[in-house]
Amino acid sequence: MAHTFKQPLYLRPDEGMCKGVCAGVAHYLDVPVKLVRIIVVLSMFFGLFLLTIVAYAILAYWLEPAPADEASAERSRMAPSQQLDLLELRLDDSEQHLRQVERYVTSETFGVRNRFRRL
Repeated sequence: MAHTFKQPLYLRPDEGMCKGVCAGVAHYLDVPVKLVRIIVVLSMFFGLFLLTIVAYAILAYWLEPAPADEASAERSRMAPSQQLDLLELRLDDSEQHLRQVERYVTSETFGVRNRFRRL
């Protein structure tokens, strides 16, 4: 079974956690983004750390972000379950970010820096 790739490979920063490389590769290969992320993390753990980082950096530099009109058109073609998955991923990312901010604001480091700023 030969798969032809009709769409170009783009970065998907609006769907990505860092630069959108994994999300772009997932859209290009038409596989779930979580699968690509799991493969990337596993490759880093199983001895391909440097190769994975170099490949990610090259793709992040070389690829262009997806055009805004294409991204919105693609979202409108998505099934409702896929849209919910995308929203759930964004909500999870936002929750993780909020937890990090909360952890920092309640830490001693924040208190000490805040006291130094007042001096």
